[in-house]
Amino acid sequence: MISPRSKPCTASVTAIVTKPERRRRWRPLSSPLTRRILLVNLIAPIILAAGLLYLDRYKQGLIRSELAGLTTQAEMMAGAVGEGAVSEQALGFLEINQDLAQHMVRRLAQSAQIRARLFDAVGGLAADSRILLSAKGNIRIEDLAPPRQMGWLATLDYWWEQAATWMPLDETLPVHLEPPQQKAEHFPEVVAALGGRMEGVVRSHPAGGILLSVAVPVQRYKQVVGALMVSHDGSRVARALFQVRVAIFQAFAVSLAVTIALSIYMAGTISRPIRRLALAAEQVRHGRGRAHRIPDLSRRGDEIGELSVALKEMTEALWARMDAIERFAADVAHEIKNPLTSVRSAVETAARLSDPEKQKKLLAIIQDDVERLNRLITDISDASRVDAEMSRADTEPVPLALLLATLAEVYQNTAETLHFPLDLPADDTLVVDGIEGRLVQVLRNLIGNAISFSPEGGTIRLAASRHGPTIRLTIEDDGPGIPDGKLDAIFDRFYTERPAGEKFGTHSGLGLSISKQIVDAHGGRIWAENRAEGGARFVVELKAG
Repeated sequence: MISPRSKPCTASVTAIVTKPERRRRWRPLSSPLTRRILLVNLIAPIILAAGLLYLDRYKQGLIRSELAGLTTQAEMMAGAVGEGAVSEQALGFLEINQDLAQHMVRRLAQSAQIRARLFDAVGGLAADSRILLSAKGNIRIEDLAPPRQMGWLATLDYWWEQAATWMPLDETLPVHLEPPQQKAEHFPEVVAALGGRMEGVVRSHPAGGILLSVAVPVQRYKQVVGALMVSHDGSRVARALFQVRVAIFQAFAVSLAVTIALSIYMAGTISRPIRRLALAAEQVRHGRGRAHRIPDLSRRGDEIGELSVALKEMTEALWARMDAIERFAADVAHEIKNPLTSVRSAVETAARLSDPEKQKKLLAIIQDDVERLNRLITDISDASRVDAEMSRADTEPVPLALLLATLAEVYQNTAETLHFPLDLPADDTLVVDGIEGRLVQVLRNLIGNAISFSPEGGTIRLAASRHGPTIRLTIEDDGPGIPDGKLDAIFDRFYTERPAGEKFGTHSGLGLSISKQIVDAHGGRIWAENRAEGGARFVVELKAG
């Protein structure tokens, strides 16, 4: 019903393609995505490594611990000196025995591996652990570094020791100076100790590092008879900081290796399949034929798998669209060629005829063919715009019940010999999301088709109802029905099978094809079936809004 379609002539289209680029081998660090992933993942290890340079709080804690230890040692030494090297003179005066104090200070400081200096009550230097008493005079002792050994192992050990005891110069600390003639006034902590207060000071050594010193009062019978200052370089602090830095560096090295390995693995699972998809798409674009396929990565179960499925479906849709365009072009050429051939034959014949009656008949044929061409081109233009318009237009709620009622009233007033009974739900407007103008076009095509096949006084039944999540429209007529085996073919382009007696060329055969395009674009279905009591039934099913 609606016009048999002649088989279209096939046309082959040869595309000009360029030679695809040779597939490049995937290299981890050559991928910008891999480099970005690696850079982001390296932020945490880099922050960890930055802790190697910023350990100030830990350093201050070590210095406080070292000062506390020096304080304990100084108090013990001061107590020993106060008990063993202080003698009572005439009139009850207390005096430090310098020779005895020198021996005690040296022995006690040597065992504690610190330097100790004892100042008397007037601020003079009474004893120094670096001075060794001798019958021939006092000998000043300076600790020298051990001689360097030869060999690469010894050199490595030397530089390791240098690194372990290295500490940057802190300009915020006072610089330690060693005056030739040392007095209490040269050291603020000693002055404080002579006043009965214990005090510690941290100084910066000119050769690098720090020097820690603590001064405590030396007392006998609660009387301050001197001040004992003990000092030590910051080598223990430096070694503790170095050990922490080594531990941080080890953790950094392990985390760096793990981060790089995991980043390359992660990038491989992301960038490598994306690159495969990109190369496959490039081969599809440049390749001849359809041998190149988008790889199926749906088994991954992630976004890349979804991307591969989407690209594959898009490629297949593009190929289907190309096939449809080729078939459509061939169909259009074939359908236009027939009336053009008729027009050309009529024009050539009319030029050779002199009989006015025959010329008049030929002119009538030419006029019919021109009208047929005009109708055909109009319908072809409409069919070619459907997809583009549907992709651009915004959908809106469309009440199908009201729409169908309005069309039934319009057709009842224009086709007086036919009846248009309407079956709609009483309390449901049957709203769908769609483009109202195009849905009206579908209904008008189906109702117009039913009118053309209905006999005089026939009935065209219009109905709409809700079926779960869908809304179903039905249009029934009392015509001859659809020929066997043509229930699907009637929706093909240029298929025309008209009622007997209808003038040839009145319809282009695109009405039902356009209707199917519109319904498909709305995500619905349309099909035809024959009624048991005679006639045809067209069903349109759309998603409810």
